[in-house]
Amino acid sequence: MNRIDSRFAELKARGETAMMPFLTIGDPSIEASLELILEMERAGADLIELGVPYSDPLADGPVIQRSSERALKRKISIFDVIDVAKQARARGSELPFILFTYYNPVLQIGLDRIFKVMQENEISGIIIPDLPLEEDSETRSIAEKYGVHLIPLVAPTSNARVQRIAASARGFVYCVSSLGVTGERAEFFGGIEDFLSTVREAASVPIVVGFGISSREQVERFEKLCDGVVVGSAIVRTIENALPHFEVDAAHPEGLKQIGSFVGQLKGSNN
Repeated sequence: MNRIDSRFAELKARGETAMMPFLTIGDPSIEASLELILEMERAGADLIELGVPYSDPLADGPVIQRSSERALKRKISIFDVIDVAKQARARGSELPFILFTYYNPVLQIGLDRIFKVMQENEISGIIIPDLPLEEDSETRSIAEKYGVHLIPLVAPTSNARVQRIAASARGFVYCVSSLGVTGERAEFFGGIEDFLSTVREAASVPIVVGFGISSREQVERFEKLCDGVVVGSAIVRTIENALPHFEVDAAHPEGLKQIGSFVGQLKGSNN
């Protein structure tokens, strides 16, 4: 069974909502990213999105764009990101890993090759925000061949497409909580409750909400409405502030501890 499916089944049995941090791999360094994954897992993260740095992002706000720019200066590739997941697994991580990338890097490598490498390195899912449902049939077929979930995004503006997107979903449906790009917010789309209810009715897999969530209070609001919550910009900003932008390793335990504490807070754990 795919690790994503197993993890959501475990959480449902315990009556818990998934906490899914996002981080840009390679910011501030490959070594730091590895330590951050392990620290977040200790702090209570249930799944983790591994952001592949990209020069022309469609969905990322300024905080994540800055982190991508820093990682790209280090020439971090999609293969580097997959290797970090491999290293984390070798260090004992049990987290389901989900790549967040854009279609161009995947296409440049070749669909069969990239999904084969993902399978070999126990990457459970992939999110490609610029690959619409109408154009994803080949990618979806190859992903399924290798046991990797192609996870769709659905936005409040998706309207009539919600049913089709949710019905074909594997792993979970990623529900966008706000209009526009990622970034911390005080307010969300006004009809968010109805939107999530509509997706829930259409989907046979868990629903997860992300974009703009940055505090335990906001997590608590969405826990009642979905199966998981993604926190991205707030975590990336915490990393930006807590860790210096040079080679970072376990010799910087205070910065790692600060980030772990934030993830534990979001999860509502005492770690």
